[in-house]
Amino acid sequence: MPVQEMAVSSAKSLYWEKFPHMSQCRVYCTPVYHAGLLYVLGGCSETGTPLDSAAVLDVESQTWSQLPPLPTARAGASAVMLGGQVMVLGGMNQQKVPVATVEMYHPDEGKWETRASLGHPSMGVTTVEKDGKVYAMGGMGADTAPQALVRVYELEKDHWQPITSMPTPRYGATPFIRGNKIYMLGGRQGKMPITAVEAFDLEMKSWTRFPCIPSRRAFSSCVMTDESFLSLGGLQQPGPHNFYSRPHFVNTVEEYDLDQDIWIKPTRTSRMREKRADFVAGCLGGRVIVAGGLGNQPSPLGSVESYNPMKRRWEYLAPMPTARCSSALLQTTCMLFVIGGVSQGPSDAVEALCIQETV
Repeated sequence: MPVQEMAVSSAKSLYWEKFPHMSQCRVYCTPVYHAGLLYVLGGCSETGTPLDSAAVLDVESQTWSQLPPLPTARAGASAVMLGGQVMVLGGMNQQKVPVATVEMYHPDEGKWETRASLGHPSMGVTTVEKDGKVYAMGGMGADTAPQALVRVYELEKDHWQPITSMPTPRYGATPFIRGNKIYMLGGRQGKMPITAVEAFDLEMKSWTRFPCIPSRRAFSSCVMTDESFLSLGGLQQPGPHNFYSRPHFVNTVEEYDLDQDIWIKPTRTSRMREKRADFVAGCLGGRVIVAGGLGNQPSPLGSVESYNPMKRRWEYLAPMPTARCSSALLQTTCMLFVIGGVSQGPSDAVEALCIQETV
């Protein structure tokens, strides 16, 4: 199916919807969405302890239901939907060590089942589902070293098959699927942000390197539009070419043109209005959206900006009802959910930026 150029919706068509609060505050939780249901799994409590709590929000009726607890309490896990079931893998347990356990929730039966382990304990593992297979890439091991491992899982076989490792070991990378390729952007090795851009070809079963993200920024965000990748904001690291002696917040926007295979030279107008890091970012109505995070103010940001790729310009949208950083983001075609995170302390807020349906 050809990628169609999306019309950019008007900024006025975007609005915030507040959902009932979660039963407890959490940060580093893992959301997954299926058929109008938003599942929220694990995370850290106010005391920093990984949780076994699992809950589901019926988006239409705006009601929460508690699910049976996760067999393994975890924070910073990954989750995907596979065959209508919720699969959660990796993360950090209550002993603060990475886990290899994989668990699957069956909504019809209302229970969890343990599936084949990843084999290597891993947190910050990047997971995507494509054509009924789950790909688990990278992660951070128990020795805190970044991993280059790539494993593929099929439900019927209940087995993780190792395939070609990534050229760059990393955890917390952002994946994008385009055609038959899984792109991996950014991520970390310890405190070092990774600039490598690599893609796994699902047919050739091989990795290709692309030009690196031009500047090295921690706590930045990456998004994909129809034509490009964007690497946004973050905390710029000191380096030989920086006049600053310590990390500083930036409003940098670097755009990679997928057809030309080049990073486009940024312009002054393509920068975000505000310097921010540790924020959420997604796409809605043909626009790139950034929300919340940390900036040069003492408390988290509530401001929201939208980038019009046609005009290559940012404008403010209505602010988040709850200013936060370190939130979990979940994107559907017409909603961007912002879940938990840190406000004054850990937050129980669930809010979504929505797009007005045109009749």
